[in-house]
Amino acid sequence: MRPLRGIIYKLISVVVFVVMSSLIKSISDTIPPGETVFFRSTFAVPVILVWLALRGELRTGLKATKPFGHFWRGLLGVTAMGFGFASLAYLPLPEVTAIGFAAPLLVVIFAAIFLGEEVRLFRFSAVLVGLVGVMIVLSPRLTLRGDADTAMALGAMLALTGAVSAALAQVTVRRLIATEQTSAIVFWFSVTAATLSLVTLPFGWVLPSPGQAALLVTTGILGGIGQIFLTSSYREADASVVAPFDYAAILLALGIGYWVFGEVPTLTMLTGASIVVAAGILIIWRERQLGLERAKQRKAMTPGG
Repeated sequence: MRPLRGIIYKLISVVVFVVMSSLIKSISDTIPPGETVFFRSTFAVPVILVWLALRGELRTGLKATKPFGHFWRGLLGVTAMGFGFASLAYLPLPEVTAIGFAAPLLVVIFAAIFLGEEVRLFRFSAVLVGLVGVMIVLSPRLTLRGDADTAMALGAMLALTGAVSAALAQVTVRRLIATEQTSAIVFWFSVTAATLSLVTLPFGWVLPSPGQAALLVTTGILGGIGQIFLTSSYREADASVVAPFDYAAILLALGIGYWVFGEVPTLTMLTGASIVVAAGILIIWRERQLGLERAKQRKAMTPGG
């Protein structure tokens, strides 16, 4: 384990994904989200293939022992991306980022429901606090006083639906990792997502301009690079070490939102986002403490114990 390298890889992935979201936002008013998902997924595949070849994992990366598991992971992932990308056309980048932080909170609930994982009072309370933070972020967008407010409300619902889908996708990944290689999960997600996104073709795809096409291809390349660094970060360090650095995304999104898109964050959004981040970090901290306790217990056990 090399924790410092893991943290660096995680931060690189955060930067790459936020930049990717920024590029998607810049063309979200003209390019349909399904088309964006197609480019994002398709042009990530060559990047991932090169990475697998360099690591000597091409064979394992192409092996899928549970194809239907990969299909459901891809379907949920496409749904999450599609709704998330669509919300960028209606909401400021920092708000979409903050609402997206609901996903790891919801994973705790869904893992308890679908995987039978034990959720104790501390984690459950932290999840509730975090969801309150999400509702604070959403609250100004749910007051419908005109067309602009209606559009913002639609964006908020799209972002929240994307977060729910992302959480369900993560639960599916937890099932897959019991039998599948991480490299296979990464590869087949991109392939499945690219294929499923074609279902949206009849719903108004457009011919992008050369500049838009370049941005769309770049989102795919960045998506592949971000996924590689994300996966690599968990190879180098424990999840409890690198996971808190996910929340650096909100700082970067605030900066890009302000300097690139002229989005000035409201006090309500900052308050809600702070609560969500604090709750997420508490959950990660608690998980680390429980992990250390379990490790001590195993170490203390005698061979016959």
